[in-house]
Amino acid sequence: LKYQHTRSLRNELLSTPNLRMICGFTKRQDVPSESTFSRAFAEFAAAGLGVLVHDALIEDHLRSELIGHVSRDSTAIVGREKPTKKVKLPKVAKKRGRPAKGEERPPVEPKRLEVQRNQSAAEAIALLPSVCDRGTKKNAKGYKESWNGYKLHLDVNDCGLPLSAVLTSASVHDSQVAIPLMKLTSGKVSYCYDLMDAAYDAAQIWEQSKALAHVPIIDRNPRGNDVIPMAPHEANRYNERTSVERCNGRLKDELGGRCVQVRGPSKVMMHLMFGILALFADQ
Repeated sequence: LKYQHTRSLRNELLSTPNLRMICGFTKRQDVPSESTFSRAFAEFAAAGLGVLVHDALIEDHLRSELIGHVSRDSTAIVGREKPTKKVKLPKVAKKRGRPAKGEERPPVEPKRLEVQRNQSAAEAIALLPSVCDRGTKKNAKGYKESWNGYKLHLDVNDCGLPLSAVLTSASVHDSQVAIPLMKLTSGKVSYCYDLMDAAYDAAQIWEQSKALAHVPIIDRNPRGNDVIPMAPHEANRYNERTSVERCNGRLKDELGGRCVQVRGPSKVMMHLMFGILALFADQ
C-alpha cells in the first residue's frame, strides 16, 4: 500500500477499520505502538522470516511443477546509509619467470567461481559480501549509473514468480552470485533452461548449469571481439528473460523496492522480502 514509514501505517490502521480487521487488530487499542512495530520487524529480520515464508509458498505451489525457463538478473537497491570503506590490501610483487631450483612460491588462489562449484548454496552465499557499499553498472541505454546500497539477485520463472533471492553488496558482480542461485533454485523446483545476460558469460557458470542437468542460454560477452549471435531457437527462448525485468520493475515501482527506510543487510532483505511475498501472491 506504499506506506513508507511505520507512523503512516499505524495512523492508517487507527483510522481504517477494514484494514485493521484484515491485519488482525479488532479494536483501535489493539494496534501496537511504533516501537513495538520496530522491535517485531527486527525480530523478523534476525530470524530470516521472509525467506522461510517464501520457501513455504514455493513448496506449496511450485514443487510439483516442471518449470521451463528460469531467468536470472540483479537490480540496484539504494540504501539509506553510508557506504563501507574498502580496505585495500597491500600488493605483493610477483617474481617473473620460472622458480629457481629449490624455491617455493605460494600457490595461486583459485577464483571465486571455481570455489563455488564445490560449495553448497548456503556456504557460497555466506561468503559473499553484504555490507552497504558503492556499485556501478550500465543501464539499458549503455550509460554508467552509480549508487550507494545493495544488489538484489533474483531467479524468476516464466510467469513472473520469484523463486530465489539473494542480497549482496552493490559492488558484487552479477556472475559471482549465479552459481549459488542456480544451486538454491535447483533445490526448490525442477526446471529446464537457465537464461542469463552477458554479465554471466563465464566458463564455470556454463559448466555448473550443465552439471545440474539444465540447458544454459547465456548472451555472449564479446570482450572486444566480434559478437557471436545465438542460434534462432536459442534467441527465441532468450526472449523469455523479460520476465525477470518485469519482476524487478514491479518490485521497485509498486512494492517498496525504491523506498528502503531501514539499515543493515538483514533488515533491507526483510523489507524486500515483504515485497517479494506480495508480488508472488499477486502474480
